[in-house]
Amino acid sequence: MVTQFYLGVLIWAVYTTTVANADIKVVCAKDSVMITWRISAEMVPHAARLFLGSCMPSHLNVMTTGEGEAQFNYQFAECKFKKLIKGKRLIYQNELTYRPHAKTKPAAFVYPIECIYKRPEAWVPQFLNPGSGVSDGRGGLIFHMALLNEQLTGVAKTNLVPLGSFMPIWAAVEQKSHQPLLLLMEECVAAPTRELQHGSQVYPIIDNKGCLLESMRGNSVFLPRYHSSAIILYLQSFKFPLGEEVYIHCKLVAWDPEVLDESKKACHYVKENGRWELLDDPFQSSLCSCCDSTCKSRSKRGVEWESHGQSHNSVLGPLIIVEPSDSRSHSTPVELVIAADSQFSTFS
Repeated sequence: MVTQFYLGVLIWAVYTTTVANADIKVVCAKDSVMITWRISAEMVPHAARLFLGSCMPSHLNVMTTGEGEAQFNYQFAECKFKKLIKGKRLIYQNELTYRPHAKTKPAAFVYPIECIYKRPEAWVPQFLNPGSGVSDGRGGLIFHMALLNEQLTGVAKTNLVPLGSFMPIWAAVEQKSHQPLLLLMEECVAAPTRELQHGSQVYPIIDNKGCLLESMRGNSVFLPRYHSSAIILYLQSFKFPLGEEVYIHCKLVAWDPEVLDESKKACHYVKENGRWELLDDPFQSSLCSCCDSTCKSRSKRGVEWESHGQSHNSVLGPLIIVEPSDSRSHSTPVELVIAADSQFSTFS
């Protein structure tokens, strides 16, 4: 492994079998990247097999020596860049690859790319105004839940969700003078009504004390936290009755970040590894092993916290799942996509 630095960009170069001594220069701009990949004369005829993510070179220069320079000039919104938020850093990730064979076969050369920036303060969603759907919890805590837009920069401006797209569901607890707390989604279900009663038809999303079931059935995940008091469920929209209203009901729990156990956790299934992973510390992912069976409470302190009101039931909606072609025809003001106090008996 070779580590190189270009204008503050950290790049890990992983050399495989067919390409050696790669000469790659990267410049990260405000919202784009410029990459120059110098290749040998033997590689020039195969330049069409060079990729940045899903993008081919935007330009190829052939020099008098016969060598070539493949240039990639693309926006981060292109080429399937991954956007990550880690603490105070905003990270865009992708890979340069050489693929002499069809996509079904692994790349012969992989060169990971990262552009790292200071996270803009504006990225953190502002707390909702009291008139826009604040959920007041007990114990001096205020809970919030909202649907974010695709860019994760603010509250969504529509409640129409194209089938198969992702719904970034943001929840947070406003702590004021309280000690730092970790926000967890202990249980979430989808239902066709705002109020839940015993016997209501529901579709489980998170169950078993923090296990994201939809990460096994689909591609849903918990996104990396930007703060311990907030969590984002990146939920892939599912086959709910099209055109009908859907409400997301969640039991939110504010918890001591130093005391995680099987009953207080955020776990999602990582298909690449074939196992459950703990959002807040993958090295403690053994706490998630019970997601395939029954997760039981091991902490007496948890009982005390529940009795003192450190959990809260919220409902988000109405959301409407539509065919992708229908999502642009009309929209609903954001005031309808809010968190509301929900005292329902399904969550104990």
